[in-house]
Amino acid sequence: MPDLTRILWRNDETAVFVLLDGAATAGLLDRLYGADGPEFVCLYRGELAPDIAEVAPYLARLEKSHAFTEWLFSGWGQHWCSYLSLPAPVELQQLRYHFRKLNRVYGPDGEPLLFRYYDPRVLRSFAPTCDAAQLAELFGPVERFLVEAADAAVCTEFSVANGELVSRDIAVS
Repeated sequence: MPDLTRILWRNDETAVFVLLDGAATAGLLDRLYGADGPEFVCLYRGELAPDIAEVAPYLARLEKSHAFTEWLFSGWGQHWCSYLSLPAPVELQQLRYHFRKLNRVYGPDGEPLLFRYYDPRVLRSFAPTCDAAQLAELFGPVERFLVEAADAAVCTEFSVANGELVSRDIAVS
């Protein structure tokens, strides 16, 4: 199991969150609602049918050395989530508002489509295709996204500098 703590928390001021893909993470709701569950929100609006709630995307605040955080680290390589860090504390609802705007995109014929940006495989493929405006929309207040690389021994870090995507691979072992 990789220890991502040193990569995610650069200093004591860093706020770390995770975008969770319910469709890829068996037992996620039990973990979120369990005694050791984190502060979290669903990225879908309203009361969801149980089968939709099970596969919905969630946003959670992570804490160092917390049981939920350690459980997430144990799932590295399973495409459960995309990590994100911010340079200062931010409210969970503020981030929820930002990410909810990304849930729906429109196809070539104007039909609404769900955008699974919270799937680390999608984010890893999508971010490099973005122009400056799209990067600003994707990142919002986020300083860095961290996702599993194709090789699970590596984490890919995405950030933005001068309107350009900066990508860096970091060994996680």
